[in-house]
Amino acid sequence: MSLGDAIARLAYAPAAFEPGHVWLAGAGPGGLGCLTLDVVAALGRADTVIYDALVEPDVLKAAAGAERLFVGKRGGKPSTPQDEINRLMVERARAGRRVLRLKGGDPNTFGRGGEEALALAEAGIPFRFLPGITSAFGALAAAGIPATLRGVNKAVILVTGHAAGTEDDLDWAALAKTGQPLVIYMGMRNLDRIADALTAGGLAKATPAAVLMAATTAEERVLIGTLGDIAEEARARGFGAPALIVVGEIVGMRETLHRLQEEGALAL
Repeated sequence: MSLGDAIARLAYAPAAFEPGHVWLAGAGPGGLGCLTLDVVAALGRADTVIYDALVEPDVLKAAAGAERLFVGKRGGKPSTPQDEINRLMVERARAGRRVLRLKGGDPNTFGRGGEEALALAEAGIPFRFLPGITSAFGALAAAGIPATLRGVNKAVILVTGHAAGTEDDLDWAALAKTGQPLVIYMGMRNLDRIADALTAGGLAKATPAAVLMAATTAEERVLIGTLGDIAEEARARGFGAPALIVVGEIVGMRETLHRLQEEGALAL
């Protein structure tokens, strides 16, 4: 059965995308398989797509004929100011266009979706959220790391690492004391500081850690190590953004699962 036939069997009916509306959508962590039906449908009907740096170029092929405006933000590189992004959304919507504001991951998980929705609401522009697979869970699944596992963890903590070492920093010691795995967004530039802060807060240097780079894409790379050596190893192997940092015992399950899978294959 083809993909088109399978979708047709679902009797899927997307919501009406009205002129003058803005939809704040998540494109997932990168791979086309992580797109939702709602987002694919919206891409096909949008008049304008305002998209971020973490949206894979192949995703935009679904928006044939639409105006495409790149407004990417990347740490340490020239970025489009948030006020300009807000202005573009409002301007295009007031011109009667169907505007899709497309972000990597999920728009409301470190994606400024709420901030942009507030700007739209204040301007009287109708909007809607289209959720996406957040990069944390997409990357963990692609790397073969379970987000939760009975007997290992009771929570998963999603945090941002961009402010590490500043007065706006998180209380890493408090996070360390939870004993629950951390998935850290936007932390590669501060990986040394974060690792030091977590060990100072009580986490052992032997705690399993991983860096998941360009997850779910053809450029995906996975680095497995420990809290004590992950920063040095990431530097030595050329790991950089976009990447997520994972710290906790769930990382260790990846090797266990791979080993058991290989043993099962050999036994056949």
